[in-house]
Amino acid sequence: MVRIKCDLHIHTSASADGHCTVKEIISKAKEAGFDAIAITDHDTTKSAKEALAFSDESLVIIPGVEVSTKQGHVLVLGTTDEFPMNEDAETTIAKAKEKGCLVIIPHPFHRFRHAVGLKNMNALKLADAIEAYNSRYYISSSNRKAARVAKKFGKPITAGSDAHSCRFVGYGINLIDAEERTADSILKAVKEGKIESRCIKTPSRTYTGQSFGNVMRKIKRRIRRR
Repeated sequence: MVRIKCDLHIHTSASADGHCTVKEIISKAKEAGFDAIAITDHDTTKSAKEALAFSDESLVIIPGVEVSTKQGHVLVLGTTDEFPMNEDAETTIAKAKEKGCLVIIPHPFHRFRHAVGLKNMNALKLADAIEAYNSRYYISSSNRKAARVAKKFGKPITAGSDAHSCRFVGYGINLIDAEERTADSILKAVKEGKIESRCIKTPSRTYTGQSFGNVMRKIKRRIRRR
């Protein structure tokens, strides 16, 4: 048995709102003393595939993707496959499980954050785990609600920095008791609930600035479509 320190929710510049390269993310993770990280860009596994080349004994890379479903975001870990956008969350979860992936519902009750839990509670029942510690929260009540629902449904609780800049890699802290120092073993342990989680809050000013940037990008896209 080996204890793994892992951040399960990180974005690179492959995400439209991400700012750092794979090498910068990995460098920060090692500097912060992490044993493993999951690369989970929005609807692409481009950087996850790139990052796998750097996976070694010092840092295990878990490939993944944050899928945009009709009801919100779904994290799929343990794959370099991509999934169709805008399908029902339950459909995405079923497809991911067919591939043997681990499914986590991230920030399930964060308003304005593509929160599945606000539209489809059954998806949380179907997932393998629920992210109840998301470092990019503006008020802590949404994280607390996620923790209550995870306990009610008997789901393991995970943490994610949801970092969109390498500066915040490691703000989601998971201590996982895995049988081996491998991605498969880490994900198996998470599914079995052999995990302790917490997070450090991303500074409010940073989060607000990123949110404003996202809104402006959406407005520009809508203007271009007219």
